[in-house]
Amino acid sequence: MDYLTAVRTFARVVETGSFARAADSLQLPRNSVTKLVQSLEAHLRIKLLNRTTRRVSVTTDGQAYYERMARLLEEWDEIEDELARARSHPRGRLRVDMGTTIASLLLIPTLAQFHARYPDVQLDIGASDRPVDMIGERVDCVIRAGTISDPSLIARQLGTLPQLTCATPGYLETHGVPQHPADLEHGHQLVRYQYAGSTRQLPIVLTHGGETVTVRGNHFVTVNDSGAMLAATLSGLGIMHGPAFVAGRHIDSGALVQVLAPWQAPGIPLSIVYPANRHLSARVRVFVDWMMELFRNSPYTLPPGPRQSSI
Repeated sequence: MDYLTAVRTFARVVETGSFARAADSLQLPRNSVTKLVQSLEAHLRIKLLNRTTRRVSVTTDGQAYYERMARLLEEWDEIEDELARARSHPRGRLRVDMGTTIASLLLIPTLAQFHARYPDVQLDIGASDRPVDMIGERVDCVIRAGTISDPSLIARQLGTLPQLTCATPGYLETHGVPQHPADLEHGHQLVRYQYAGSTRQLPIVLTHGGETVTVRGNHFVTVNDSGAMLAATLSGLGIMHGPAFVAGRHIDSGALVQVLAPWQAPGIPLSIVYPANRHLSARVRVFVDWMMELFRNSPYTLPPGPRQSSI
C-alpha cells in the first residue's frame, strides 16, 4: 500500500462526502479509491468510514484520525512547496574550501556575478592549501587541484590548469635564460612547491618533440602555498614552475618572463568535490553548476582532460 496516497484518498473522501467525488477530484478510478481506503483501515485495524448505498459517514475513530492527518498533510504540502521554492530561489549558508590563489585569482573576482544571480546564498570561503576534513569541519564542497582518488567523494572536473616556467627579468639577466630543462640542474635556483603537511614536492616534468625530462634542480626556498611561490619568484629568488593562472597576469605585465616555452608540462586537473553520501542542497547544486560554467569560460583553464599531475 502507498500509505501517503491512501491517507490523502481517505481525507478527500471525508472532505467530499463521497467515494465518487473523491475519485473524480483525485483523477483515480472509483474502485481504486475504495481499495485504498480499505487497505488503510486494514493497516490501522479500525473502521474509518460507514458506507451505505446512499451515503458515506465518518466514524468517531475516523473523525479523530482525519483531524490529525489533515494537519500533517498540510504541513507535508508546505514542506514540499518550500523545497520547490528553494530549488528555484536557493538560500542559506554555503561553506566552501579552496586554495588561496584559486580563491583570490579565479573565484573571488567573479563572485559579484554569483551574488547577483543568487542573492540569498551566503558564502563562507576557507582559503588555504591544507587538506580539509569535509565531514568533521562541515564543509559543503571543496575546489581542489590534482587527482581525487577518495571513493567517498564525488569530483566533477572543472577544467585543466596548464603549467609554465617563469622568472623575473632580473633573475634571468643574472643567471641566464635556460634553453633546455637540463640547464635548470646547474647554475639556477628553483622556487619549489611542497605539498602541505608533507615533504613531497610538485614534480617538474617537461616534454618536447618526443623528449621528456624530469627536473630536480637546486632550490633556495620551498613553499606550501601557491601565493607564496609567486611572491618568492617575484622577489627574484628563483625560477617558478606552476599553474599558468598564478603567474599569467605578471607575465602580461612584464614582471615575469616565461622560459622554456616549447616544453610542455602535464596539465593539472581542477575539480569541485563533495561527499558522495550527502544530499546536495539547492545552494550547493547551484554553486557547483555555476563553477562549471565559470571555468568553462576561464582563459586560464583548458577543457577537462585526463587526470595527470597533483598539486
